[in-house]
Amino acid sequence: MPLTDRDRAILDFEAEWRRHAGAKEEAIRSDLALSPARYYQLLGRLIDTTEAQQHDPMLVKRLRRLRDARLQERAGRAADAR
Repeated sequence: MPLTDRDRAILDFEAEWRRHAGAKEEAIRSDLALSPARYYQLLGRLIDTTEAQQHDPMLVKRLRRLRDARLQERAGRAADAR
């Protein structure tokens, strides 16, 4: 299924958000008209698609790597708590 305009806007925003003045959450609301929670839900699903990988392979690889590192960190903390 091809990327929608919103999908491309989310990926492009994530790639360029550091260039926005102010907090990222404010930029998400103003630029994309999404709540930050919804933005991150959509982005998380989006980076698992082949279409997103084709659109911006470097960004998707970086975001997957960051997500995987966070998951491993959480798993390690959960194992330590037992």
